[in-house]
Amino acid sequence: MRCFSEILESWKGVGQTVQRVLQDILTDCSTEDKFEFSIVCEECGKVWKSKAIAFSKARIHPVTEGKKVVYAALYQREKKEAHLKALKAGEKLFSRCPICHRWVCDDCFMVCEDLDMCKQCAERLNEKGSIVG
Repeated sequence: MRCFSEILESWKGVGQTVQRVLQDILTDCSTEDKFEFSIVCEECGKVWKSKAIAFSKARIHPVTEGKKVVYAALYQREKKEAHLKALKAGEKLFSRCPICHRWVCDDCFMVCEDLDMCKQCAERLNEKGSIVG
């Protein structure tokens, strides 16, 4: 069992924004034609995929070098926008356990009396609660 000071030390950096931390586990599944991202629940392994967003110039082949540069820049801009949308959607469906710091889906996250946490930590710590999802 860890002492309280060790637990507090492990919480350093928890104040980061949810999106910033979620960004680390967001997987890019994009192709040339669409933007899509996924997150895997670190408890049950369930995969969530963001809504696929089509690239505005999908299947249009630029004929000049100038257009290739323009389309490449446009692709990056649209991908960044899709990435932000995926982060916002993901933060509504996943929670970070304050005990083990894993990202888990709503089916694996519990609302407990004193502190909400993942199912695995709740079981290990004999905490009672109800599943979010």
